[in-house]
Amino acid sequence: MPAHVLILGGTTEARRLAAVLAARPGVRVTTSLAGRVARPGAVAGEVRTGGFGGADGLADWLRAHHVDALVDATHPFAEAITANAARAAAATGVPAVVLRRPGWRPGPGDRWYDVPSLAGAAEALPALGRRVFLSTGRLGLAAFAHLRDLHFVVRSVEPPEPPMPPDTELVLARGPFTVAEETELLRTHRIDVLVTKDSGGEATAAKLTAARELGLPVVVVRRPPLPPGVTAVPDVADVLERLGLSPA
Repeated sequence: MPAHVLILGGTTEARRLAAVLAARPGVRVTTSLAGRVARPGAVAGEVRTGGFGGADGLADWLRAHHVDALVDATHPFAEAITANAARAAAATGVPAVVLRRPGWRPGPGDRWYDVPSLAGAAEALPALGRRVFLSTGRLGLAAFAHLRDLHFVVRSVEPPEPPMPPDTELVLARGPFTVAEETELLRTHRIDVLVTKDSGGEATAAKLTAARELGLPVVVVRRPPLPPGVTAVPDVADVLERLGLSPA
């Protein structure tokens, strides 16, 4: 049974896992947050904030704090962090698990356009619409900054930093949102195309349902691949099994 588990967090699944582990007698859990959100949600157990200094810094932290298991439960698009975690685990011999909620898949009535990157999404947009709901996160707006003939509605928990598209309307709000709320937003702002990352999960899927019901095209940025030799599990129960813990 692991005594000290480090969770690379920031996702709903990470908070759920921390709550489960913190309730286990004899298990110490520390969640590491990147610090990009000023007011993150409550997390059970210990919390640290900020980077480690790359794979070597993370490996040093694992050794110094006697970590027995590492769980990468970061956002599916946190490519650099996942790569660093894999290298640090290999360097230290600490068992590692990647927790990733399953990606989204289109259903009947969906008009999805898969692209491999934010740059690919920007390239696809002019042919699909002029009023864009851009829900790719506040850190990726630079990829769309050159599109001067489109109107962007950007929703974010905190104000984004430039560069960003010149014709941008900012909506500050924290989810999750209902289908009715997403439908109202799309109608109010007269959106004719949605751009989203394939984050997966139910918490942010309502916008996809709203787009389907309104017949809007959706540009979906697909996830980057995991590092070679790294596989992911889809839920907390699978992580517990990997750690040798019973579900409850």
